[in-house]
Amino acid sequence: MFSLSTTVQPQVTVHLINAFHSLKSPVAASPNQNDKRDTSPEHDPQNREPSLSLRDLGLADLRAEQLDELVGRLLPRLSHAHNLHTPRPQLSGWRASHVSSGSFLQNKHGFLDRTASVLGAPAFCRQNPSPLQAVCTDLQYLPVWIQARGFKTLKSKTRRLQSSHERPVETEGYTPSFMKGLLTRDKIPDVETLDKLLKNKNIPEAQHDAFKTGFAEGFLKAQALTQRTQDTLRRTRLILLVLLLLGIYGLSRTPFLSGLDAAVDPVQMKNVTFEHVKGVEEAKNELQEVVEFLRSPQKFTVLGGKLPKGILLIGPPGTGKTLLARAVAGEADVPFYYASGSEFDEMFVGVGASRIRNLFREAKANAPCVVFIDELDSVGGKRIESPMHPYSRQTINQLLAEMDGFKPNEGVIVIGATNFPEALDNALIRPGRFDMQVTVPRPDVKGRTEILKWYLRKIKVDPDIEAEVIARGTVGFTGAELENLVNQAALKAAVDGKDIVSMTELEFAKDKMLMGPERRSVEIDEKNKKITAYHESGHAIVASYTKDAMPINKATIMPRGATLGHVSMLPENDRWSETRSQLLAQMDVSMGGRVAEELIFGAENITTGASSDFDNATKIAKMMVTRFGMSDKLGVMTYADLSHQSPETQAAIEQEVRVLLRDSYERAKNILKTHTKEHKNLADALLMYETLDAKEIQTVLEGKTLECR
Repeated sequence: MFSLSTTVQPQVTVHLINAFHSLKSPVAASPNQNDKRDTSPEHDPQNREPSLSLRDLGLADLRAEQLDELVGRLLPRLSHAHNLHTPRPQLSGWRASHVSSGSFLQNKHGFLDRTASVLGAPAFCRQNPSPLQAVCTDLQYLPVWIQARGFKTLKSKTRRLQSSHERPVETEGYTPSFMKGLLTRDKIPDVETLDKLLKNKNIPEAQHDAFKTGFAEGFLKAQALTQRTQDTLRRTRLILLVLLLLGIYGLSRTPFLSGLDAAVDPVQMKNVTFEHVKGVEEAKNELQEVVEFLRSPQKFTVLGGKLPKGILLIGPPGTGKTLLARAVAGEADVPFYYASGSEFDEMFVGVGASRIRNLFREAKANAPCVVFIDELDSVGGKRIESPMHPYSRQTINQLLAEMDGFKPNEGVIVIGATNFPEALDNALIRPGRFDMQVTVPRPDVKGRTEILKWYLRKIKVDPDIEAEVIARGTVGFTGAELENLVNQAALKAAVDGKDIVSMTELEFAKDKMLMGPERRSVEIDEKNKKITAYHESGHAIVASYTKDAMPINKATIMPRGATLGHVSMLPENDRWSETRSQLLAQMDVSMGGRVAEELIFGAENITTGASSDFDNATKIAKMMVTRFGMSDKLGVMTYADLSHQSPETQAAIEQEVRVLLRDSYERAKNILKTHTKEHKNLADALLMYETLDAKEIQTVLEGKTLECR
């Protein structure tokens, strides 16, 4: 920093310093011959830039004394150079140095020594001297090289002069560099004409036409290539634009952009009632109370009761849980809101919780109503700490708060359905959220009959169809499977060109669902076909002459799935429990196939076709010993895990199982030896007709001849 006693602008100060420096140069000159002044062209007075005169600065009227005083204030080092009391002739003038100072003025006019500061002229010196300046001022008897070179060197000046000669003279006024670029970018240098090019290339006149033709062809090809490139770029831009628009449209369809609170519209279920639900009478009776709640809630609130908040339907897939929920809304004639548990799972955090809030907000606005959440285990599973899914609990927490939180939820009945109740969170299934749990089991024979009759009404069927027979042969079928059975029978009748559906198509559809489709393309040789016929007839003979065995429904040697033939049994009613005699009868029937092969073809020709029969018989015998307490030697005791039993106990269990299987094998052998004739007649009938139903099997066993089909 520097200061002046007079008020002068910094730019003017610089010009004053330059002017007075030129005026005081005789004072600042040193007569010492040892002074090593820089003699480069840069410091040559001839090459210096012209300085301003006193007339130019408006100081021509100043007297000499005033001028000396002003110079002393501006350049104290020059004015007091000859008045120093300390003899330092080597420091009388400025010396050149390559050490840069802290400011522009110090670099241009040099450092001040201590004597200058003593004389009270703080011009050009910093408030806090640099370490280099402090060291230089302390060395009073050593020469100090002070930089006299400014920022503008001859080299840079020469470069500027050269560049100014090369560039065209611009108009007066200030033009920014970017404006110059905009103004000059369209200036294209002159292009040589074709004739001038021919002349410069020294091409003979005889080749001028060929040169021009080639030049034209090259120009046209280049133009075509440029056009193709531009077309390709244009198509690429168009494709990118379309993709960008499609991407924006897809993002707008997501909850992240379109809003998480989309409208939820209820559905009126006036056309679905409890009359459409068959085979689950107990579940219908329990849900009838909910219908009464929705129809006339005052009937229960007068007594102090409250509407149930939630009903949980538990049962295997296809038993009619969704149909029951729709029937509840249809019977009560209230709005029905449907949602699947998977709809609340999204990639964005908070979407599931927002959808649940939106669902219940709409439901409360239309209360009383029914909210049905299918596959509840996907949204209401047990809460766990998982670093992979830190926000997975937000959805179920919101569901818990909506069902039983601080805000009232009157008039909204939540029905949840799941076939995996073990996975539900304990806080979700407690009373206050799901007050009722209704089990929807597989239908029994009566329920299956009702379901079959309901679906048979929707197709053209033979009046002689016996739905009870089909129901007896479809143990364990759900309502959805029975609907599929009827549909498969209708498709089979249509393929065969029939006008109505008969028992044949229904049996075909049942066998297809139980054992797989027929494999008529499989070529089986006569020997294997004969072995299969005697094997299956052995099962049928033992089943026919064994007490407590299930009645036979059909026997066939037509390959289905992985089997070459089978005998289907038809229980008269559903068995909720089985006796020891019934279990032994099932084991005897399973042994009938291997016994038949051994008696007819010999022990050396038995096949592997009885492996599944042995699996079934062994399973029954092991359960009789380890779970049912039907062994005299081991007593009434269960053995859940055989690996935790002692070796003696395991050996005893295996011995009892082996005894039961051996006795069953002997009983089946006695039956087949006793009825050898019936066995042969039934095998021959199977070889001839491939499939026999229960009436035809009974006819053969009675020794009668079957009518030709």
